[in-house]
Amino acid sequence: MTSLVAFALASLALVAVPGPNLVHIVTRSVQEGRRAGLVSALGVETGTLLHVLAAVGGLATLVADHPAALAALRYAGAGYLCHLGVRALRHHPSATAPEERPDRQRLLRVYGDAVLVNLLNPKVVLFFLAFLPQFLPTGLPPGQTRARMLVLGLVFLAIALTLDLGYALLGAALTGRLRGTPRRDRRLSRLTGGVHLGLAALVFL
Repeated sequence: MTSLVAFALASLALVAVPGPNLVHIVTRSVQEGRRAGLVSALGVETGTLLHVLAAVGGLATLVADHPAALAALRYAGAGYLCHLGVRALRHHPSATAPEERPDRQRLLRVYGDAVLVNLLNPKVVLFFLAFLPQFLPTGLPPGQTRARMLVLGLVFLAIALTLDLGYALLGAALTGRLRGTPRRDRRLSRLTGGVHLGLAALVFL
């Protein structure tokens, strides 16, 4: 029980530190409204769940042990962030408020973008491989090791999702101040594009 509490506190501290996932959620929420921010949070944590399952199942270890696979993941992630950045720079905001056009197709794209932003980040693969085993007892059978890793991963997921949803709501609260006129909207689109291009560069650091 003590180790689980320690893990939860460590997870909270790590998730609270701004990173690519958090920045993506906030910028999406500010630019497109509360629903887009909340959907982005769900998408990011769907990616987290897939990372946890990959770590538990051993797939993440295979990727980490093959530099070519890790490099391919890194380039794919950077490329996708560049794609999001260029798309934002080319976006021409309409006068319609973001909450007035929550069409299903747009939200599905928002969700897919968030899943891929997280899933294609090689640093997340390495993070779970290094972080989860620190809170496991030594000498456990493989089956128990995988089961405990899964439990820890789900605890991390719950904490991350809670914080991400909070940041999405915070971003939405800023929408009214940062949007509202065509000039502001264009500036926000340029800022969003620049942020994603910057995140693409950070993938290689």
